[in-house]
Amino acid sequence: MTRNAAIIVAAGTSSRMGGDIPKQYLPLRGKPMIAHSFAAFHQHPAINKIIVVIGLGQEELANKSLEGFEHPNFVQGGATRRESVFKGLDALKEHGGIDNVLIHDAARPGLSPEVVDRLIAALDNHVGAVPALPVVDSLARGGTMMVETVERDNLWRIQTPQAFRFYDIAQAHSEWTSLQEATDDARILAAAGKEVAIVAGDEALAKYTFPGDLDNYGERNISMMRTGSGIDVHRLVKGGELWLCGVKIDHSHGLSGHSDADVAVHALVDAILGALALGDIGDHFPPSDPQWRGASSDQFLDHAMKLSQKAGYSLSNADITIICEAPKIGPHRLAMRERLSKIMDVQLSQISVKATTTERLGYAGRGEGIEAQATVCLTK
Repeated sequence: MTRNAAIIVAAGTSSRMGGDIPKQYLPLRGKPMIAHSFAAFHQHPAINKIIVVIGLGQEELANKSLEGFEHPNFVQGGATRRESVFKGLDALKEHGGIDNVLIHDAARPGLSPEVVDRLIAALDNHVGAVPALPVVDSLARGGTMMVETVERDNLWRIQTPQAFRFYDIAQAHSEWTSLQEATDDARILAAAGKEVAIVAGDEALAKYTFPGDLDNYGERNISMMRTGSGIDVHRLVKGGELWLCGVKIDHSHGLSGHSDADVAVHALVDAILGALALGDIGDHFPPSDPQWRGASSDQFLDHAMKLSQKAGYSLSNADITIICEAPKIGPHRLAMRERLSKIMDVQLSQISVKATTTERLGYAGRGEGIEAQATVCLTK
């Protein structure tokens, strides 16, 4: 089985962006910029290992930015991008068993699973591959005055991640002797006499370089945002098990339903499916189907998240409200958030769980049932 690794280059100081912290740790659409790329690789089934190359003194920022992900592998970078990549390759060499590697700039957070798929597929027949977009603007040479026009045929805007067979790119890096700094890894492989294939890129992979990019690209991404809401109610019965947000809670009553009746997870699943316009939980897991009797609702939530990823969306944030008189939700909120973030493979900061009562009004107020409402935001 082919083993694919990813290196996220995040060691820069962002001198052109300015600000107090490097751009890769700035907030973008609900989470740090670097977390978008990390999540894209982490959630992709073909990626087996991720190395994050960070700059000197960035350990605290990196750990905080990737909080909630299991055991990120950090490597100290070098003085230049090329040196940082070389250190990342060395770290992968120590782990061993890697066939292919995708090298990605943390400042390109719009990575989709389709781009990763195209790159890995290209390595079946090529030593290296890059995503690229054709140049559509007119081009010219000159200083303050236009001197001559340049034909744009066969000109490409090269993006990352760039994919390589591991041995070839590691050897090409070790043999690089030019005093001129390489702007990307494809150039290093080409200098070693190897061919690099071009696959279709993605406009969402634009690089964040200058302060205005945060506003300009952010506006573009609004059109790639989808929201959904969900609501569910289950009856309370004496002596049953009570599951809320994937956490079993000791209580005199439990919720009645065909599965484990986790009303909060059911509302959350409906919110995700609603954002994707893919129906509701009953369409995907019919109550009439005996295989779901007593089933853990974790399966339903995992299914909804995989549908979201398949459609090219990732979770920006989820907000769940549980409505009941008892039990008290407060003591369990953190455990609920942690459980949901693990099932959904997202950061803790992306999950909110709240609770309220109805002042003893209605079925919830009388202790006959529990209601849950959920809202999610998905982004590309």
